[in-house]
Amino acid sequence: MSALALAVRDSSTMLRRNLLHVRRYPSLTLNLLLTPVMLLLLFVYIFGDAMSAGIAGGGDRSAYLAYIVPGILLMTIGSTVVGAAVSVATDMSEGIVARFRTMAIHRGSMLIGHVVGSVIQSIASVVLVGAVGVAIGFRSTDATVLEWLAAFGFLTLFAAAVTWIAVGMGTASPNAEAASNMAVPLFLLPLISSAFTPIESMPGWFQPIAEYQPFTPAIETLRGLLLGTEIGHNGWLALAWCLVLGALGYRWSTSAFRRDPA
Repeated sequence: MSALALAVRDSSTMLRRNLLHVRRYPSLTLNLLLTPVMLLLLFVYIFGDAMSAGIAGGGDRSAYLAYIVPGILLMTIGSTVVGAAVSVATDMSEGIVARFRTMAIHRGSMLIGHVVGSVIQSIASVVLVGAVGVAIGFRSTDATVLEWLAAFGFLTLFAAAVTWIAVGMGTASPNAEAASNMAVPLFLLPLISSAFTPIESMPGWFQPIAEYQPFTPAIETLRGLLLGTEIGHNGWLALAWCLVLGALGYRWSTSAFRRDPA
């Protein structure tokens, strides 16, 4: 069997292992998924009328719903991948990695299984949160089939990039609790982006921070694809962030994983 075939086979086995863990212990996924849904309902039905006044040209609750859904979808990815960090840290601290090192399996298959499994979870979570958005009135009537496919591909790429960062956090953490704390920025960054309010409404000194962090270009790109707003430089900036985060996370994860456990 070739090295590539061995890597694919072992990675598939690790993927099945991780998906079985998700099915048997769904509480973590449900907790991470409920937070974006609750934020969506909170901001639409409690703050919707007040927050819609800050959108360019004003608007009502339905206009704010259209504005906020792309941000919530990206926040869903950020919160879901926290589970990957916790899962990897659990494997690293409970001795199973030492067992894998003694077996004739591809060295990186465990990490690949975690990444692919987390991306599948993230996309499934995005679909569920998107379905809630549609149920309460979100519509994307101007988007073409090609733009919908581009949006789906972009969400998958962004989920893969952020997942590699989360896996790096998991391999570098001594236990699951530390991994959960280290991954908090993946959930907090969308809160200081353009997810809930336009960049122009923020203090001048804070606008560059909010504009050039990873989530704002991704949110504006998704808004452009689904709602027809101007994407501008955000598309290239979002793709650049995906490449940087993915490469950095991959390097971080593999370097930490190759170190012998203490």
